[in-house]
Amino acid sequence: MKEARSVFQKMHSQFSPNSKTMNILLLGFKESGDVTAVELFYHEMVRRGFKPNIVTYNIRIDVYCKKGCFSDGLRLLEEMERVNCSPTLETITTLIHGAGVARNASKARRLFDELPMRNLWPDTGAYNALMSSLIRSKDVKSAISLMDEMEGKHIGHDSVTYHTMFFGLMRSNGIDGVCELYDRMVKKNFVPKTRTVVMLMKFFCVNRRIDLGLNLWGYLMERGYCPHGHALDLLVTGLCSHGRVQEAFECSKQILERGRHMSEAVFRMLESFLLQEGETDKLREVDQMIKRLRTVLPPPGGHTIGVTSTAPPI
Repeated sequence: MKEARSVFQKMHSQFSPNSKTMNILLLGFKESGDVTAVELFYHEMVRRGFKPNIVTYNIRIDVYCKKGCFSDGLRLLEEMERVNCSPTLETITTLIHGAGVARNASKARRLFDELPMRNLWPDTGAYNALMSSLIRSKDVKSAISLMDEMEGKHIGHDSVTYHTMFFGLMRSNGIDGVCELYDRMVKKNFVPKTRTVVMLMKFFCVNRRIDLGLNLWGYLMERGYCPHGHALDLLVTGLCSHGRVQEAFECSKQILERGRHMSEAVFRMLESFLLQEGETDKLREVDQMIKRLRTVLPPPGGHTIGVTSTAPPI
């Protein structure tokens, strides 16, 4: 930001930067997460004759809400309305999320319900913001109802919707609520993002629902998605600890066949369990796959895995 500010000073001495220039610089300060820097630069802009627009207000409201300064976000909303700068759906969605961060679910709901009065209509992002606010206040029942409302209004669920709901259900309703939402997601053929996959895999394995972990793995593979290596680590660990070494072997093969490396820790675990079961042929097969993969795609960090020299000959 020091370099950007220096460029700004040089620009201003030669010609007047426009609103876009000012907002880009303000956005840069916002990304640094420094509320004070944002406000200092904003007031410097105003002093130079800059008139804030809706983008300017949205940037400032966002930085306050992310820092938990929800009351300051509301203050800016009131200021916008005083100067006849109409808030957009993005403005109100940001404030709904900010209310959630401040654990003020009732205000989040009021802001959401007031959208039609502002001639604005909620989209997936607005619903997600309210859902997150409800989850933060541990009102999972209302969040589930909100998800149903989205379906009734044909407003699609996205990766944030599912991740937020799974997170809330894991903290409150236990395995049954998570399984119900998981089945619902699968029926819609929705493929979650990596962070949700890893979260689900960990939850299933910790709760001794290895079959659900395998089901999730197969579901992703069937749709052409290769799960993240951490998901494999969790699943192989769970399978091996329950004596299901053959399935752990098959999952490991699948990820290697798709050109993805195993972590050294999970390979050593699989190696140990395969040797215990006398499955030297399978261990040799995995070892050869790893070596072939290493020739075309070195593992990250330069780590080298393979059968240890102390292992029995295979």
